Amino acid sequence: MTPSSLRPFIFALCAFAAAFASPCRAQSHTDASTRTAAPDRRIAVTIDDLPWQRIAKTPPEALVARHAALLAQLREGGAPVIGFVNEDKLEVDGVVRPERVAMLQAWLDAGYALGNHTYGHVDLHEVGIPAYEDAILRGERALRPMLAARGETPRWFRHPYLRAGRTPDDKAAVATFLAEHGYRIAPVTVDNGEWVWAFAYERVLDERAETPERAELLERLRLGYVPYMLNKIDYYERQSQALLGYNLPHVLLLHANALNGDAYAALIRGIERRGYRFVTLEEAMRDPAYAREDGYRGRYGPSWLHRWAMAEKKPKEFYDGEPTVPRWVLDLAGVDSE
Repeated sequence: MTPSSLRPFIFALCAFAAAFASPCRAQSHTDASTRTAAPDRRIAVTIDDLPWQRIAKTPPEALVARHAALLAQLREGGAPVIGFVNEDKLEVDGVVRPERVAMLQAWLDAGYALGNHTYGHVDLHEVGIPAYEDAILRGERALRPMLAARGETPRWFRHPYLRAGRTPDDKAAVATFLAEHGYRIAPVTVDNGEWVWAFAYERVLDERAETPERAELLERLRLGYVPYMLNKIDYYERQSQALLGYNLPHVLLLHANALNGDAYAALIRGIERRGYRFVTLEEAMRDPAYAREDGYRGRYGPSWLHRWAMAEKKPKEFYDGEPTVPRWVLDLAGVDSE
């Protein structure tokens, strides 16, 4: 940056040189040295728990319409998307239901990618590595032939609850198993409580009579959900800048649910207004930050940005300021925290 006290001298010098046809160029806003570059804002959308998040609790007569509404919202949003499948959700009483498999085919027909999210949405930290590896393989029994029919193979895996192992050895063992079966782990940088808003939304939708008060509450949830999610994105953008010195291409976590069937496109428009453009998971993962060490040793599943911060032993103050789900939404969802 050129000190303001020197600018008159520089302009005079360039004017003098111009009289002799010299190609001197004055410092200006167009000079790269004085320009402030806008952050590189890219984000990949990932959607978990396909074919439907709370499929066992969703009225069967509503499932088809709600799923169609979600796909319509995805089309309106226009972003590339990858969905992660829980294959147990394809079954009723242990029998695969063709209409649920057809829900996944509709994702593929619409041009969206699919990945493995295990059979049973099992928790690695509870079941242990052998049972977890079995759940991974059972999680591709329908997915692998479905993709093979299109000349593709499963390439992406998402840990349920984002729990990837509590020790370096466990993490390495699972990562090796996944790599041997052709998978890459899909991380999340914009972790959030979207699932809480969705639980609240579906409880109101399914458990309350159709009244003006119910309609107002559903609208309040939709209107609160989008700003909450945008605040989460803002927070993790700041975390990325603080930890890495730049805004990495983010990975956003959402779920297949009725809330996104009504509000997803509005969320996408809000993210676009933040200056983001949407990329595939593949493009986001090209950023070298995703090769950093996962320093998390706890039982939960935080953002990868926070895992990397833990590897660097950042003080607890580093994590301050993360937006939280309001108490009224937690109460409607029937949960204590996000």
